Amino acid sequence: MARKILVSGFEPYGDLGHNPTRDLAEQAPGLGLEGAEISSIVLPVEYDRCAEILIGEVDRLRPDAVIACGLAPGRTAITPERVGLNVKDTAPGRSLPDNRGRAPRDEPVTPDGPDALFSTLPCRRISEALLSRGIPSYVSNTAGTYICNNTLYALLDHVRSEDLPTLAGFIHFPASTELALENPLLPSLPFEMMQEALGVAVEVVLRAGVPRP
Repeated sequence: MARKILVSGFEPYGDLGHNPTRDLAEQAPGLGLEGAEISSIVLPVEYDRCAEILIGEVDRLRPDAVIACGLAPGRTAITPERVGLNVKDTAPGRSLPDNRGRAPRDEPVTPDGPDALFSTLPCRRISEALLSRGIPSYVSNTAGTYICNNTLYALLDHVRSEDLPTLAGFIHFPASTELALENPLLPSLPFEMMQEALGVAVEVVLRAGVPRP
């Protein structure tokens, strides 16, 4: 029986004319991986609403695993995130207001929630599998305090509080070559490599099994 995998990406934000994770999500159902029934959703770059929409899709689909994807301009590798923090903080000089113009500082994602929650995706195995395919990768210990972290923490908290048998986590992707054409100094990877990396991550998750290890 095929396992249900939900992949999410984000719309563009700030002055970026493109977000490769939108394309990753939109094209994920066409990866054609045996044993996987892949659904996808594109999330708004808006505090809280990003997570509300993803969680609504989780409750509707009841997937075996959720792989949320986000853009990390400036990174040079594909980075599974180890942990989500219970904070929304739009740091001056490092983060932009969201696409609704909101810029919270030092606010919790979930009042009275745990300070941090660990991803239940097999992050190390994903990273090692990517490296074995010649794709730059490392396990990251910070998803930041912006929209990506907001999404990751709220997703993990929902899975925890509802006791869902669902693997869940987040993977950051560098800028695509297309984005680097707008800013030639921006580290980038070809979109085709990112797409291959997402397929590898799904394959590793399928081997990990459900419920979560």
